[in-house]
Amino acid sequence: MTWLTLIVDSDAEHAEALSDALLEKGALSVDLLDADADTPDEEAIFGEPGESPPGLWRHNRVTALFDENADVEGILQHAASHIGLASLPPHRIEPLPDNDWVRLTQSQFEPIRISERLWIVPSWHDPFSAAISIVLDPGLAFGTGSHPTTRLCLRWLDDHLEEGISVLDYGCGSGILAIAALKLGASSAVGVDLDAQAVAASIDNARTNRVENASFHLPDSAPKGSYDLVIANILTNPLRMLAPLLADATKPGGRIVLSGILEAQAADIMHIYQQWFDFDEPVFEEGWSCLCGHKRQKR
Repeated sequence: MTWLTLIVDSDAEHAEALSDALLEKGALSVDLLDADADTPDEEAIFGEPGESPPGLWRHNRVTALFDENADVEGILQHAASHIGLASLPPHRIEPLPDNDWVRLTQSQFEPIRISERLWIVPSWHDPFSAAISIVLDPGLAFGTGSHPTTRLCLRWLDDHLEEGISVLDYGCGSGILAIAALKLGASSAVGVDLDAQAVAASIDNARTNRVENASFHLPDSAPKGSYDLVIANILTNPLRMLAPLLADATKPGGRIVLSGILEAQAADIMHIYQQWFDFDEPVFEEGWSCLCGHKRQKR
């Protein structure tokens, strides 16, 4: 069976209403994504500590799935009229052949080489016997090793992590950084995330990777204390707001690693954190930054 996919570009004012109208008119499913994803104009709108609830992107891409016999053009016309659009928004209709979606999805996720000794390996691949393999499947939580910010943090851990240290992974997502730290020799790792699904995914991933001394928590239930290494791969605005918390969680003489920061924003974040930390030279990849600072000893 062949399905039909309707792809519509919409502004923030009409995107949700159009999605609802398409569902009401017979769409089997509707996705709403950033039309500028994977470009310099990509926007991060997901809720973070201290921010108002997330809204929509300026440029949205509505993708709706229909069966092959649907009058997709007519459905779009009715949906657009229903929400008060005077004309049809830019769109296209594409056939989507039926597939073995599990096999197709798996074929798109191959092992990811982080360094000579560190790899991210999906569960349907055999781990590399001569390397440190983190077994991780794509899922609900951010952090599979495919994004530059995650790779930057993993490479930093591979190059600089000292055995026996304690680690806080703030905004842990899939738990990948906490798991990597333990596999690279950390004695303990605590992960914190606002999303309960991320916490659950991290617990499952830690179990899959058979790492010990790992715990994952929502912020309100996270253990209090300070750590030899604090690592936060989140977003620039939360990093601004969380600066006192993350600084306080870092032991004097300890290190902090910050990512999720666009290259143009690195100097601003370093300036905020320099009241507590002395920074190394930032590292950049594909327009993203990784910042490492040493916390000054108390006098």
